[in-house]
Amino acid sequence: MQNLVKVFKALGDTNRIRILKLLQEKPMSVGELTAVLGISQPAVSRHLRQLAEAGLVADERRALWTVYRLSTAATNEYVPVLLRHISRWANQDSRVGADQRLARRAGRRAPRRRA
Repeated sequence: MQNLVKVFKALGDTNRIRILKLLQEKPMSVGELTAVLGISQPAVSRHLRQLAEAGLVADERRALWTVYRLSTAATNEYVPVLLRHISRWANQDSRVGADQRLARRAGRRAPRRRA
């Protein structure tokens, strides 16, 4: 029961649902998610941490970035079922469509060198 509560708490925020929908399209870095969602980098990181603790997302290091994707691990039995349903339900929100269009243009950029 505790796992289910953790998942529902993670799903209780609009921005976290938007993040899940974006990660459904492609793996993304915190910077890419920040650019699309229009919220601060620390806020995106906190949302991702809560989603990861619920077993909804996983991360992997790629060169300079940590890239997040939907979790494929079966650490929580509720996750696959809920992700399928959220996928359909969230498609009805106009912000999700706008997010997906922005995400197609968002890309990872190399960090600037300081002089």
